[in-house]
Amino acid sequence: MKNIWFDGRFINPSSPDGITSFSLGLIWELSKRAPLTVLVHLEEQRELLPAGVSVLKVNDPTSLRELTLARRLNQKNLDLLISPMQTTSSLGRNFKLVLTLHDLIYYRHRRPPKAFSAPVRLGWLLFHLTYLPQRLLLNRADLVLTVSKTSRQQMIETKLTKRPLEVVHNASDLEGKKPSKSRHDSEYLLYMGSFTGYKNVEFLIRSMALLPNHTLVLLSRVTDKKRLELTKLAEQVGARIQFENGVDEKEYVKWLGRAFALVSASKDEGFGIPLVEAMSQGLPIIVSDLAIFREIAGKAGVFFDNSSPEQFAAEAIKLSKEKTWSSCSKKALEQSAKFSWQHSSKELLASLRKIT
Repeated sequence: MKNIWFDGRFINPSSPDGITSFSLGLIWELSKRAPLTVLVHLEEQRELLPAGVSVLKVNDPTSLRELTLARRLNQKNLDLLISPMQTTSSLGRNFKLVLTLHDLIYYRHRRPPKAFSAPVRLGWLLFHLTYLPQRLLLNRADLVLTVSKTSRQQMIETKLTKRPLEVVHNASDLEGKKPSKSRHDSEYLLYMGSFTGYKNVEFLIRSMALLPNHTLVLLSRVTDKKRLELTKLAEQVGARIQFENGVDEKEYVKWLGRAFALVSASKDEGFGIPLVEAMSQGLPIIVSDLAIFREIAGKAGVFFDNSSPEQFAAEAIKLSKEKTWSSCSKKALEQSAKFSWQHSSKELLASLRKIT
């Protein structure tokens, strides 16, 4: 593989998301192992890349010029292009193409992300009404990637592609850190994630009424309307909650270093990066009993039925014993080591060898 290219146009410099993390994590690690050229459409994307990579500025991936991108790239004599999405142009290409579908969650929850423009939201919604458009895109690739074994199995069951399907796991950008002491007596339970319905944050607040000595800290940015709704619910059930309304990385790490546990009552997930981030700091996690959470957390997870506040509270109380908390913290650190961009880049390179 002399000539690897990566589509970096899905990196969001202003509001980093999962695709941004996935792209940058792999780009930085791949650049240490092979010559690499990255596609960008913004100068701000270029600024986030390693100094040693080559860069080619091309069109925005949502523009009509995307239809001719592959033909234009043919002139660059690239061997292989890796995309962290499934929408990179494949029309008329003469190079190997790797596409990525992270998960299938938007087929189960079809509300388009608010960050998209109205036309893009409409197209996004129509795209996810049936599996057919996805199949047409993925089957134009030489290799398809996804970020978990759970998603891979779902893609097999729904027959999303005839192409080879490999797993390149998501990972945490946080450096691992062992807690300096047990925090079994900390009052803070952390939530990091959106407030979409399937995230089941209301369940967490109702459950907190059974843990009167603890406070649920909601770290993510929240709208005024949603904040008012959740505040009223907390007052009704007698739960203690605290809004941080968005934290930067430094503040996030500080919270992970002072909390009792990170919690999630989600009814569905595509991956669960906050779980990996928490475990990397030796923080125990109390999470819904979902297949994807079982894959990520392994033996480090404390699982509960997300329809039972009593079970959630019982698991938290068990964790409040110093010996139990320390044991879970140690397992969390060990489990988080399985999710690193170094490991993911090795998974990617092993997958690429199967098609080159």
